[in-house]
Amino acid sequence: MATYGGGAAYRSREGLSTRPGASSDEIQLRIDPMHGDLDDEITGLRSQVKRLRKVAQEIGTEAKFQNDFLNQLQMTLIKAQAGVKNNVRRLNKSIIQNGSNNVVHVVLFALLCFFLVYLWSKMSRK
Repeated sequence: MATYGGGAAYRSREGLSTRPGASSDEIQLRIDPMHGDLDDEITGLRSQVKRLRKVAQEIGTEAKFQNDFLNQLQMTLIKAQAGVKNNVRRLNKSIIQNGSNNVVHVVLFALLCFFLVYLWSKMSRK
């Protein structure tokens, strides 16, 4: 195998060899015809890269869709939580108001019962 520079050819793999070009920055590549299946491999790699690019784009689209869905779900849950909080507040106010009314009703019922018992005891003595 020859070394780089100095006008000598460099052989990298079977069938591939380089030749120095007109200037020292140029390298010409020559592929032997008996190793022509590299073109088929390159074409196959291109098609695989295209498929992978499509898959990556579909994954990106799906990730964006799911992110939007999760954001909408989060907003729905925040609204539902606010609604539940308001309803609990209303329920607590209602319980406090009706609870105090219930106590008043129980006290009035007890007074009515005592009054009826008192009247019944007065009438039974006569």
